[in-house]
Amino acid sequence: MSRNVTETVIGAIVLGVAILFAAFLWKFSDVSFGADHYSVDAKFRSAEGITVGTDVRLAGVKIGSVSNLILDPETFQAIARLSIKLDYNMPDDSAAVISSEGLLGGSFVEILPGASYDFMVDGSEFDETQGAVNFISLLMKFVTGKDE
Repeated sequence: MSRNVTETVIGAIVLGVAILFAAFLWKFSDVSFGADHYSVDAKFRSAEGITVGTDVRLAGVKIGSVSNLILDPETFQAIARLSIKLDYNMPDDSAAVISSEGLLGGSFVEILPGASYDFMVDGSEFDETQGAVNFISLLMKFVTGKDE
């Protein structure tokens, strides 16, 4: 009888730890169980430095993430699908720019808000984008003075 009680107590402890771990993950991550995001597309000439999961920021604050990244076979542009929290309405003339946190920092997608009174909706596409800047080629142009 004592063995069954011990196994039950240990099982309850393991279950409790698993529930606490799941609650911690849900609280401190962007995992959600409802439709609290909308998706917009941004086409870039170069999406170098961003991957699925890369932050989308507005004024330095994370408002979403890159949910998909594919290549358009017709235009050979990278199409990044951005998942934006519903709390943030983006004017439909906003721009998406791939920025970096510095020379050695990671990249993120920065939203530059427009002035329109109309907002982007699920499935919208940014009209204005700017791809990643290749710092090595920029540095080589500066050092050598050549446009290659």
